[in-house]
Amino acid sequence: AAPAGAVAFGVKHTDGVSVDVLLRGRAEPEAVPGAGMRWPLDEGTVLRFSMSRASSEVNDNKVTVSFYAEGGKPINQAGVFLTGVGISLDVDADQDGVVEKNNPNKASWAWGPEGHGAILLVSCDKEFP
Repeated sequence: AAPAGAVAFGVKHTDGVSVDVLLRGRAEPEAVPGAGMRWPLDEGTVLRFSMSRASSEVNDNKVTVSFYAEGGKPINQAGVFLTGVGISLDVDADQDGVVEKNNPNKASWAWGPEGHGAILLVSCDKEFP
């Protein structure tokens, strides 16, 4: 997806995003700092980004990739806006008939009549071969 003539790229991102560059032949990814670093544009290079918290509004985070020609001349940029979505399993952890988001027993489980915690049943059969 890089423009013709591009030989390197750089990445900028907002504080809410973590970005790693995985270069072919290396086992460990390199963390991308806020800005300033450039990498060679090689086939097999992977740019991986993630968010560790939910967004406060839609499109509140961004990753921008800048492409450079031989000699460091900027060619073009590509960007993506990100929205982090929070997902939570809300359960009736104390089995009183009320689903509560912040029940302290949500993180643990105890068996018996005075027990607490969620029971999660997962369908692991092959319904669609």
